[in-house]
Amino acid sequence: MRLKKLLIASLAASAVVLSGTAVPASAAPAPKSYKNCTELNKVYPHGVGRKGAKDKTTGKRVTTFRVDNTLYGYNDGGAVRHRGEYDLDRDNDGIACEKR
Repeated sequence: MRLKKLLIASLAASAVVLSGTAVPASAAPAPKSYKNCTELNKVYPHGVGRKGAKDKTTGKRVTTFRVDNTLYGYNDGGAVRHRGEYDLDRDNDGIACEKR
């Protein structure tokens, strides 16, 4: 009886540990291309930029944008534009739809 309780307890503990594991990267949602800055700013209020990008402005620079090279690529357009991708980085500073 004691062995049975020990076995049940260890199985329950294993189930708790396994349920808290991370989802593999392959199951993560694919980056999305937004139609315009209004849509993108609903999800990313300060815009999306690539690593190392600096806001081109005469005033205070935006530094709170989401840094994600892949997501930026889907919303910059750049040289390679796929169907449904829009150029949302009009000033070509490496940040799409930057906003304070």
